[in-house]
Amino acid sequence: MTRLRAYSESMLVSQKVIAAINGQIGMEFAASLQYDAIGAHFDFQSLPGLAKHFYRQSSEERGHAHRFMKFVLDAGAQVVIPEIGAPVADFKFAKDAVKLSLDQEIKVTQAINSIYDLALKENDHITSTFLQWFIKEQVEEVSSMNDLLKTVERAGEGGLLLVEQFLAQGIMGSSLGAEIASENGPES
Repeated sequence: MTRLRAYSESMLVSQKVIAAINGQIGMEFAASLQYDAIGAHFDFQSLPGLAKHFYRQSSEERGHAHRFMKFVLDAGAQVVIPEIGAPVADFKFAKDAVKLSLDQEIKVTQAINSIYDLALKENDHITSTFLQWFIKEQVEEVSSMNDLLKTVERAGEGGLLLVEQFLAQGIMGSSLGAEIASENGPES
């Protein structure tokens, strides 16, 4: 394991937590690459709505990695990005790509929960507070990917153009969520 350098002798966050967050940075970048590969797969299959959806997911995951990187740097520690393996680039069925994405979001959620547990164990209120945004975000990520998987499975390979329409119209997800948003206004 690489010994982390600190800008000062007293980092705001323990090296153990920083190492876990550096691992999470790698997971976020890996998710970004995987989503780019899935987007390219759907582009190759002439499914621009699905491609756009996954390219957007890729940007979002990259943004998450950058948010974690900023936290590590702000805490006075060094960012160490772990090695990232090549993404899966070819899928027999659309549902396989979406299922891989859902599984990945679940793994990311479990990793964030583990870091949160570690922060609590170390009485690290700074990190636990920081992670609360990610925990809420992961509920949305898993739910969204689960909804997309259900839609793709329901449509089947022959109905992917219907999925394209759903994505274009922005009608994926819970109707209740849209109702709550219209009642309360946009969330911050």
